[in-house]
Amino acid sequence: MSNPAYYDKRADFWKKHYEMALTYEEYLKEYHEKAERWTEFEPRIPNLTKEQINRVQGYNRIINILAMVGIWCGDCVRQLPMIRKIAESAGEKVNLRLIERETSLDLMEELRIIGAGRVPIVVFLTEDFWEISRIGDRLLSVYRAKAAREIGLDYGAGIMTSNALTTELDGWVDEFERALLMARLSPPLRMRYND
Repeated sequence: MSNPAYYDKRADFWKKHYEMALTYEEYLKEYHEKAERWTEFEPRIPNLTKEQINRVQGYNRIINILAMVGIWCGDCVRQLPMIRKIAESAGEKVNLRLIERETSLDLMEELRIIGAGRVPIVVFLTEDFWEISRIGDRLLSVYRAKAAREIGLDYGAGIMTSNALTTELDGWVDEFERALLMARLSPPLRMRYND
């Protein structure tokens, strides 16, 4: 028997792990004894501009976001409040869930990068839990700054300035916009919603 033209053989895997995951608030409450750094960092996240908000709204698609994280992870402390802020700006059809890396060995194995169980890893999923994309553990702007500091590669001015959080936030807005556009333009979802 042949497979249909559109399917994701891992949809049940993604759905299982999404259902195991917690909302942002539930996650911080669950790990409250170690969540102080997260809540202290949140006010440092820049506000989204009107243009950024417009880029993530109005797609009429449900997007489920599964973030594999570590409460101890400095990259998670910085990035997850950004991701939360963008998800909230995108509207009620964008749902963010967090799962601690050690919760599922199967998930950690699936999301290895360069051989390691890195965090955060963010997986964008359709309403049917079909994978749209995955991003981890840092965005390009952060790796450029790290390369400049650690191996002397020069990418030009601005990579290690006070605007670093603004640049990183915009990078995450790009990732959200890309996932939302992919879902909006998906042939099976366009057929479903007759749009």
